[in-house]
Amino acid sequence: MPTLRTAEVNLEENKEALEINLDLLEERREHAPIREAKSKAKMLRYYNSKVRSVSFKPGDLFYRNNKASRAEDT
Repeated sequence: MPTLRTAEVNLEENKEALEINLDLLEERREHAPIREAKSKAKMLRYYNSKVRSVSFKPGDLFYRNNKASRAEDT
């Protein structure tokens, strides 16, 4: 018993559509590394905009809060 899906399929048009999709797939694969590089550059710009650069010189005083640097009272 034929269904709507099998009755409406034209094999020649289907083959052409699949070939077009294959051509587009190759093109998308070529553009993927470009999109990846753009995305990584965007994330890097965002990260770098939030990071404050701090440089210390010998003799500078700074606050250090680290449990490992403190001796425990026993």
